[in-house]
Amino acid sequence: MLKKLGVRDLPLTGAKVLTRVDFNVPLDKERRVADATRMEASLPTIRYMIEKGTRVILMSHLGRPKGKRVDSMSLVPVAEKLTSFLHKDVAFAEDCVGEPAKKAVDSLRDGDVALLENLRFHPGEEANDDEFSRQLASLGELYVNDAFGSAHRAHASTVGVTKHIKLCAAGFLMQKEVEYLGKVLEEPGRPFVAILGGAKVSDKIGIARNLLGKLDKLIIGGGMMYTFFAAKGLDVGRSILEPKSVPIARDIMEEARKKGVELLLPVDCLVSRSASEAAETREVLAEEIPDELAGVDIGPRAIEEFREALEGAKTVLWNGPMGVFEIDAYSRGTVEIAHILADATAAGAVTVIGGGDSAAAINKEGLEHRVSHVSTGGGASLEFLEGRELPGIAALSNKD
Repeated sequence: MLKKLGVRDLPLTGAKVLTRVDFNVPLDKERRVADATRMEASLPTIRYMIEKGTRVILMSHLGRPKGKRVDSMSLVPVAEKLTSFLHKDVAFAEDCVGEPAKKAVDSLRDGDVALLENLRFHPGEEANDDEFSRQLASLGELYVNDAFGSAHRAHASTVGVTKHIKLCAAGFLMQKEVEYLGKVLEEPGRPFVAILGGAKVSDKIGIARNLLGKLDKLIIGGGMMYTFFAAKGLDVGRSILEPKSVPIARDIMEEARKKGVELLLPVDCLVSRSASEAAETREVLAEEIPDELAGVDIGPRAIEEFREALEGAKTVLWNGPMGVFEIDAYSRGTVEIAHILADATAAGAVTVIGGGDSAAAINKEGLEHRVSHVSTGGGASLEFLEGRELPGIAALSNKD
């Protein structure tokens, strides 16, 4: 990001600034914003531009309407929520291009804000169609991308518009995301520990391989741990298992051994007949999972071993829950890891939560301000940590 323009580098006063944000937020049954975390993450960028007398034109997607107008995925509730955050009216355009968009933008004065309707109501957005990109770009004189969560997508609003606007810069959220995730990859304080969870090994192969040469310890939990158990020759009962990934898990364990990385698997786990709140559970050792039961969480001994492994860590990256955390009965492992990371932060560690379910767990526990950084990008943070170039960042203007 040091090579890319930032929002502070732009001549903002009086300018119409087309700004990509990630307002893809959940709505409740009354069609009100149920979780505004992603919106709040971009408020510093929006407020900075308002203070500079910018005419702020916000654009985002919501859901997957597949190129058609779907009323339940309108951004109207988002505009209402944003109005309450900013304590000022937010103009809403009933379309993101054409006359409704032009009318909303033309009505703006310095320091005003407009929100365009859902980008994905048009097939040209996900197709990165050049004509659709040109129509979007015609609304602004400058461009800011503050949507890290969409930076891994080469869409019209993240890449296409940059071909039609001369100065394209990163917002504060984008800069912060890249700073923290980049630090993890390039200059982590040591000891450096990564905690990888979630359902599938196949989802985390890229991260594991990219980090192995940088890590001191790698902790494995979540559904993917059973594939690692199988790679060690253990029976996993009815636990989630990726047979095709067993050789990959074996390779990762061998690569960790060769590189001197301590790889920790849970010594025990919680098992159940079915993943439901009412189902009876019990704790078993990793090598004693009954044939008729499935693992649903890491066990208490594993939690304590992981706590010890994290003592004294200077950098910790966490991506993926430890069990079926959306069911309270199977959430203890994930919740405990969240609190362990909060304690590690207080002890001086840099703790980075890699988006997705891990971020949801941190937020659910109210610990988002007790860790160093919670990424707003699930898929984007995964690809970044795998070492891939993100199109939405690559497309921004380089500094002279």
